[in-house]
Amino acid sequence: MVRSDARENRARILAAAREAFTEDGATSMNQVAQRAGVGAGTLYRNFPTRETLLLAVYQDEVERLISTVPGLLADLTPVEALRHWTTDLVEAMRRKHGLGDALSPTAHQTITEQTYDPVITAITTLLDAGKTSGAIRPDADPGDYLQLTAALWRTPPGPHDRSPRMLALILDGLRPQP
Repeated sequence: MVRSDARENRARILAAAREAFTEDGATSMNQVAQRAGVGAGTLYRNFPTRETLLLAVYQDEVERLISTVPGLLADLTPVEALRHWTTDLVEAMRRKHGLGDALSPTAHQTITEQTYDPVITAITTLLDAGKTSGAIRPDADPGDYLQLTAALWRTPPGPHDRSPRMLALILDGLRPQP
């Protein structure tokens, strides 16, 4: 059983790390601890290395994204839920893209293994809702969808961001064919 103060410290560390690494991928562990308002010992007890902290930030973000699926489906049509969720995924992956340089090849493999199945499950849930409603073609595949959307977070953000148009094309391709 984890004490509530320990849970709160961990949550503060993850939030501070997410913000700090988004601003500057070279942020030190001590800077994260200061930003989180915890001592270095607390930080290192929770995350013994910078890489374990980066991996935890990735994992936390993926869990947050996945947890939004039921609410989106309750509030929006399946296609709009998929659009909203994918837009959030793109934003999250853009924030994390710079952090990827700080991870070793082994850590990249670890994060891929830890997050791939949950992300595919979330996409499957969204696609299945659209298939059931008749708004998404029956042969839509979650793996194909993830691979297509990977191009979205590699487009540069800003005033000439092409990702919304590209997402619209992807979603149009999911419509049932006559």
